[in-house]
Amino acid sequence: MAMIEIEHVTKTFGNKSNEVIALQDVSLSIGAGEFVVFLGPSGCGKSTLLRMLAGLTAPSAGRLAIEGRPIHGRDPAVGMVFQSYTSFPWLTVEDNVGFGLELANVPRATRRETTRAILDRVSLTKFAGAYPSQLSGGMQQRVAISRALAMDPKILLMDEPFGALDAMTRVEMQSFLLDIWSQDRKTVVFVTHDIDEAILLADRIVVFSPHPGRIAEE
Repeated sequence: MAMIEIEHVTKTFGNKSNEVIALQDVSLSIGAGEFVVFLGPSGCGKSTLLRMLAGLTAPSAGRLAIEGRPIHGRDPAVGMVFQSYTSFPWLTVEDNVGFGLELANVPRATRRETTRAILDRVSLTKFAGAYPSQLSGGMQQRVAISRALAMDPKILLMDEPFGALDAMTRVEMQSFLLDIWSQDRKTVVFVTHDIDEAILLADRIVVFSPHPGRIAEE
């Protein structure tokens, strides 16, 4: 059984008199442990598809499933990292990373142990008490990735997470992500419009055509 199944998915916005087709008849199967990159120009629907996999929006037609379970809302098997910095500015690094665990009512001692282990792994231990405004862009994205990893998801969805970073930091973060993936072998679905980034990261590149979004090539 595939980890992710996408079957004849279409997504439209607006009404019949002013309908915009973001995705049209997209089908794809993604196996456990794969690193798949959605590559395409802006507006081709790749981020829309990622949000549907995250359960943040529903398809207009078709079926999406994780391990055979239809996607209806958020799934604990899925973690997501966005392009923008999503840390809460009033929380420390440690509290940001442990935020999802707190919502899940994980005991404080267990939460602290898990969070400290992840911070050590991503070389942020000495910044545990710092606030997001005191961190560089790359470090803030490490916090965002760490928060997703803290929930131990089977699938990591990443929507252009390095798009706002400078070139040198971007290369550093790409290497960091590959190191994390090589250790955990989580299923990763990564959105980008950068061809070099796709080639560097992916097991498999899924190329989307311009609007309306369709899979043009793998």
